[in-house]
Amino acid sequence: MATNRTFTMVKPDAVEKNNIGPILSMINQAGFKVIGMKYTRLTKEQAGAFYAVHSERPFYGELVDYMSSGPIVAAILEKENAVADFRKLIGATDPSQAEEGTIRKAYAESKAKNAVHGSDSDENAAIEGNFFFSMLERF
Repeated sequence: MATNRTFTMVKPDAVEKNNIGPILSMINQAGFKVIGMKYTRLTKEQAGAFYAVHSERPFYGELVDYMSSGPIVAAILEKENAVADFRKLIGATDPSQAEEGTIRKAYAESKAKNAVHGSDSDENAAIEGNFFFSMLERF
């Protein structure tokens, strides 16, 4: 069953390049409402827990190191058909394959440093949102 919420993170590369504002602007212009947001930095343990689903993959250690290398912006977004619409807005993981007008085409550096995370399912959107936000932090 589709829901109207998804989760995103502006990743360390995009934060370091001062792209938080432009990325949030694209999200707002696409009709998403921010219902929870925080600026934080993940420890290696937190990044490892968040990406535990990838723990058997060869890139896991590098991903954990990268995601704990600097601050991130975590957000829960709301819009009808949120997960699918947000996946379309962010574009392909590899920015060289992302469509024009997508966040990753505009702001990603590489497949590994791809500017933003976006939930891939309604179930994961709920899990990921709950990882970062209590019910008191959602509006």
